[in-house]
Amino acid sequence: MPVHVSIHDVSPAWEAEVDLALQACAAVGIKPGLLVIPNYHGAWPLDEHPAYAARLRGWQAAGHEIFLHGYYHLAGAGPREPSAAGNAAPRGLRRLWAQKVVSGGEAEFSDVDEAEARRRLDDGEAVLRRAGLQQLDGFIAPAWSMPPWMFAVLRERGYRYTEDHLHVYDPKAGARRTSVVLNYASRTPARLWSSLLYCRLARPARRLWPARVAIHPADMRHAVLRREIDGLLRWAVGDAVVSARALVEA
Repeated sequence: MPVHVSIHDVSPAWEAEVDLALQACAAVGIKPGLLVIPNYHGAWPLDEHPAYAARLRGWQAAGHEIFLHGYYHLAGAGPREPSAAGNAAPRGLRRLWAQKVVSGGEAEFSDVDEAEARRRLDDGEAVLRRAGLQQLDGFIAPAWSMPPWMFAVLRERGYRYTEDHLHVYDPKAGARRTSVVLNYASRTPARLWSSLLYCRLARPARRLWPARVAIHPADMRHAVLRREIDGLLRWAVGDAVVSARALVEA
């Protein structure tokens, strides 16, 4: 089955680590998709980093897919004006799972209501347009976490690609495919070693479903994960490495 490779959290905040991930991909001939954050944690607005915006334009021109990856990539960031209409933000166990288990408080789109989600999509798209990016290849929520009503929002806006932990989607066409995602977590030693074991054990699932290799910049700060990623990328090129959209059609 085909595999897609992506680098998450692309931002001037992680410039050195993203460069290392790009070098690892280039060493095996892969052009990964790039998940761009317009204003990482509210402290790294892309508008204030024109040199990095120029690099993004260069990567897109070279054939890298570009995805909008939230706006702040942080729960609770930015203004949150309550709305009188539209879907509410997730609460209770759904929010706890997204913010404490799946992520370290970075599941941004599991922390906003529909009106705020729309504002952040508007603002994020505008930032990437001002950066000179010609098109967006999709939207991927931070921590792969968003409420079900987001699919209708993305469909309305014409998005052709999104994903979560278990599936890839074409919101506009209403298509969905099961897909296994291989990624590492390095927030704690326990998460690092358990995610490393998971990625090794989950590789055979590619015989049944399309796979995604998701590299996070923080991975590149750990020598053991850099070695694992090198091996995972070599494994990826054993079959077709494809665009994200091609996974939905696989």
